[in-house]
Amino acid sequence: MFSLEDRPYTLCDRISRRELLRVGGLNLLGLSLPALLQAQARGAASSGDPTFGRAKNIIYLWLQGGPPQHETFDPKPDAPLEIRGPFKPISTNVPGIQFCELLPRTAAIADKLAVVRSMSTDDNTHDTSGYWVLTGNKYEAGSAREIKPSDWPYFGSVVKMLKPSERVPALSSVWIPDIMRLNDNVRPAGQTGGFLGAQWDPDRFIGDPSDENYQVQGLGLQSDMSPLRLERRVSLFDQVGRHLDAAERSAATRNFDDIRQAAFGLLTSGQARDAFRVRQEPERVRERYGKNRWGQCVLLARRLIEAGVRLVHVGWPRDPGDTAVDNPLWDTHSQNADRLQDVLCPMFDVGYSALIEDLAQRGLLDETLVVAVAEFGRTPKINKFGGRDHWGPVFSFTLAGAGISGGQVYGSSDKTGGYPASNRVQPPELTATIFHLLGIGHDATFRDRTGRPLPVSKGEPLWKLLGTAPATAERVTSGGDLALVPSYDDRQIHDGDFESGTALVPHGTAERAKSWQASPIVPAETPGGFGVAIRADAADSRGGLRHAGLGFGLDPASGVLSVPSGARALLSQEVRNPRAGRFTFSVHASGAGGSAEWYREVFLKQFACRLLIFGFVDGKKDHRQQRVFAQLDFQPAWSPSGQPKYERFQVSATLRSQDGGAMETSNGIGVAVLVERVDAAPLNLSAGGPISSAFIRIDDVELAFNPRPRDDNVTV
Repeated sequence: MFSLEDRPYTLCDRISRRELLRVGGLNLLGLSLPALLQAQARGAASSGDPTFGRAKNIIYLWLQGGPPQHETFDPKPDAPLEIRGPFKPISTNVPGIQFCELLPRTAAIADKLAVVRSMSTDDNTHDTSGYWVLTGNKYEAGSAREIKPSDWPYFGSVVKMLKPSERVPALSSVWIPDIMRLNDNVRPAGQTGGFLGAQWDPDRFIGDPSDENYQVQGLGLQSDMSPLRLERRVSLFDQVGRHLDAAERSAATRNFDDIRQAAFGLLTSGQARDAFRVRQEPERVRERYGKNRWGQCVLLARRLIEAGVRLVHVGWPRDPGDTAVDNPLWDTHSQNADRLQDVLCPMFDVGYSALIEDLAQRGLLDETLVVAVAEFGRTPKINKFGGRDHWGPVFSFTLAGAGISGGQVYGSSDKTGGYPASNRVQPPELTATIFHLLGIGHDATFRDRTGRPLPVSKGEPLWKLLGTAPATAERVTSGGDLALVPSYDDRQIHDGDFESGTALVPHGTAERAKSWQASPIVPAETPGGFGVAIRADAADSRGGLRHAGLGFGLDPASGVLSVPSGARALLSQEVRNPRAGRFTFSVHASGAGGSAEWYREVFLKQFACRLLIFGFVDGKKDHRQQRVFAQLDFQPAWSPSGQPKYERFQVSATLRSQDGGAMETSNGIGVAVLVERVDAAPLNLSAGGPISSAFIRIDDVELAFNPRPRDDNVTV
């Protein structure tokens, strides 16, 4: 827990008053109970609608960066390729509704979702468009890249004021897993209590619940603090509070002690600590949500609402090294298709569908509102880096659960997914819908610090989406292929030990191949036997059953072999989800062939063996056209068949994205092993005999990544 205030007021000894009034990280002091009760009363007027107050709690999934509508909930299969993208639509389980094929699991639960395809802010800026969605109020003027005391409060802060949790009022509005940041340490407005004061900030818990050693910062006893010591700490806290608040606290506010005591109870009883112990969940449940940071945050959100938290905001977590890249989070300015297929949709489709199904099975979906939304969408046209840029004129979001009539689509975009075609929706309508379902009248008011009444929302609820039954009872079998979007795997290269049995893919024949590519491949492409092969030979592998070979004589049935000068045998793989930082590419290699002497005197002198870290020159990602960032010439020693002696070789490169305008990862990067004929004279060999083969064995390939650290000095 922490303060997002840039300049909190301090006491004469320069200690922040708020810091003094903090117990275990729970920032609840300074709360005025009369204001709480009066605001709650003003927000409790029933509209008479049966969905009013249907939601006891809310899980708010903030897809920061802006998902592309085309590759999620609003595919455009009839648009040109540069607009529709490379993916196809699939049928959902509701007749007539299609999603992108990157969401096969979500397509199977469409009957529980209301999809809005016509949200619009007309604002292409992260900070101001996000501010509008998160608060329901437009930013008045200028940049919202800094938090200011005059900001309109985050809608969750209003919920905290008007509808605190009855069971755990100390944790009415929770925000995980981190502060919302733009690149580096830019903290935009719209995520605090704003002009209401810091006591209405959502309670933030920073960490990674997918980490087996996950512990919540600021909640729970320190290892050296017994309950008795904590009691003494609270006693001291009370003394300081009485001294500071003597002029403020009256008989009418003494009941606030009940709330403070609840906060203390969270620390001593273990109630909240248990909710945060995600690892107590059965392994099959954790696997179903996805064993990644976002998936486990979504699971944690379910646990928190079960424990009584009113609202859980789940932000999309950043990858290591993505603080200054051109495709962080959902902000896919480059490599949109690859990032969606490799990272974003495997996380979202798995975690989101798991949440909806889990809530339904536990009987919680009828009382839990689930919102999945972002600050904007992406441009209709794909840019030269294979990405989509910011687009506020139209985008999609989803609602599910309490008071939502699932199985329907509201609004539409035009034929390119560029502008609303029907039923345009704006952020105040979303916040009004949320307040209404939580039992806060959308026309209710709350008071600022001066006592001025202010509306909770300036919009009307989306009435056509509200109901107590699905919009249609018709169901069909949903489409899609789960193998296209497997659960997220954070390995940046796959099959490093060559044990999968997956065949090599010829260079230039497959778009976005996710495995080893090679050219030429032996024996299919080169009867002479020079090239690359996967050799199923346990005796010559480093540990398993297979390894790769690069050189000549790999095919014993080869005829006459001629290797011209400049001939190249290339084994390569694209790196998944490249971020900014230092990459270290390593292989284990040994020399091989019919004769140790001939290997040393001919092969090593006439051929160069290299490790490469390279960038693609354009969006076609042809591995044979390279922007080389680092290379290492290496010469593994020969060892006889059946007695291989592998040596480790490695090469490293530090790659930048936005820093200095380098854009080194924008088209993607790859790693490769290259064997190239460097002697000018041609090499002609006859079949058979000990000199007809010479090559290198490659096994146990690894790629290590050390991410670029966040620069906390960049704040605007």
